[in-house]
Parts: sequence; C-alpha cells; structure tokens
Amino acid sequence: MSRKRRTPVAASFAMGVLLLASCGSITEVAPPPPPVVDPAAGGNSGEVDLVSGTAKSNEADPNSGDLTNPMGGPAPEGDRAEAAMQWVELRKSKAGALDPVVVNGAKLTLYRFDDDEAKPSKATCAGDCATTWPPVLIKPGGRVFVAGVKHSNVSTVTRDDGTLQLTIAGWPVYRFIDDTKAGDTNGHGVGGTWFAIRPDGKKATPDPEADNGGIEVDPLAPPATDATFFSDANFGDNGFAEGLSGSGCLNLGTTAGEASSMTANGSVRMWRRPDCQGDVVVANGDVPDLAQLGVDDSIQSIRLG
Repeated sequence: MSRKRRTPVAASFAMGVLLLASCGSITEVAPPPPPVVDPAAGGNSGEVDLVSGTAKSNEADPNSGDLTNPMGGPAPEGDRAEAAMQWVELRKSKAGALDPVVVNGAKLTLYRFDDDEAKPSKATCAGDCATTWPPVLIKPGGRVFVAGVKHSNVSTVTRDDGTLQLTIAGWPVYRFIDDTKAGDTNGHGVGGTWFAIRPDGKKATPDPEADNGGIEVDPLAPPATDATFFSDANFGDNGFAEGLSGSGCLNLGTTAGEASSMTANGSVRMWRRPDCQGDVVVANGDVPDLAQLGVDDSIQSIRLG
C-alpha cells in the first residue's frame, strides 16, 4: 500500500540517466544487495537514520537540528547543543564560486581538514581547533537528511570525547565559525589544510564539471521505495515539495507537471503522462535538475518498488 505526503516549503546526489525509451523496452535487472559499510573506513552509517530529501521536505522540527544555529558562529551549548544533534542536513549546493559543495540545513558551507584521516576515519580537530571549526555532530539514531549526496558516502566517526561526528566519504565534516550566512566560504583554503567538501568527499573547486556534472550511471541500482519532488531545481526550499512512497505506479499530485528536482533512495521510473503510460525516463537516485533529463516541469507519474 502506498502513501503520499505533501509538504509546502518556505525559504530555506548521485544522479544518473539510465535510459529514455518506450515502456515496453525496459529490461529488468535484479537489484544488488544493500551497500555494506567498509569496516576499514572506520565509520558506521547504521548509527544514524538516513532520510532522502531536505529537512523541510521531511517536516523536521524547525527549532532543532541545523536550525538551532542558522547564523553560524560558535557551536551551540547546553540544551541547544542537544537539540542541534537531533538532525543534520547534507545537501549538494553551490557556495560562492565553489560548485558543488555540501551545505547544512541552514545553508552553511561544510568543510574537511587535511590533518584528519578518511580510511579509517579519524577526527583530529579538538580543543581550540573545534571552537573555530565546530564538528558536525549527530546523536546516535539522529536523522540525516540527504539531498545530492550518496547515502553510501555518509557515515560517522566517534571522536575522542565520545560524540559522533558525520563523515562524507570517510572525511569528518565541520563548519567554520566565521561563516555567518548562506554562500559564505571564508574557511576554504585556510592554512592550506581546510577546504569546502564536495558530495564525494573531495575538495571543492570552482569547476562544476569536476564531479562529472553530477552524473553517475549505475544500472544495478535497486528500485526506490520513496521519492521527493521539488518545484525548484537543486532541492530548493523556496517552492514546494511532494513526497511519495510505497510500490507500484503513483501519479504526482502537487508537483505534477511542475517538478524540477528529485531525491530518491534508488532508481525511479518516471513518465510525462499519468498512470505510467508512454515513454519512460529512468533516473538513479537524486536529480538536482530534471532539465538535464529533458523532463523539467513535465513529470506526471512514477513507479516505485
């Protein structure tokens, strides 16, 4: 049985085009086994609850998570620190001249530190360093909203003080105390060791082609069981969103003919007509801009499961 959720959103990836063909021409492939976290990476994605979409599209508590500290600055303390660890958003975006980078739910740029280690994960920034570069912490079982970052790239590492810090491709992630608004990248290049982090864990650059335009082809991706469509590109929070979950053919409601981006936990088959009729486009995971598939503002129905 399927269910549909509609979420209006106010101001606030791995993606692949697999094929564009007639419905009858699709060849089904058996889904692979679920990804296994490599113990050598030193992380454990099972420590947190990974959720496709943004915090707002999933109706996260606006008084907790990344929004307890929307203007950046020092890490929150006391009760606010506890609230801040309830959820974190990891979203592919652009910040200043850097494209792509990962930002949090307050749209603040996230960073990696060259003195840390990725395999196995190890966080070395503590004390005064962690005051300037607050680690992105999450409580055990906390929710991590993922849009444009591969779920398999998200994990955690246990810091020396026992807290859990999020990692991307093994690299522990941080904020910078002098970033105070969306688009700030004041920490990029500091000391020759701090850099804004990309969705694949590499250092951000001004060249969006450095990550192959965000296109990744995986013909064995398992079918998605949930997907969220956004009326804005890049999972934007200025429009509205609609989430669908379950299995079978589902017609879009709020975003029918208006969707410009999508997050999903696997491959999704999409049609420009209702009831899954006509030509089909198959996308693998998150799609920051449906125009890249030639289906911006045209999707009417999808198949999940």
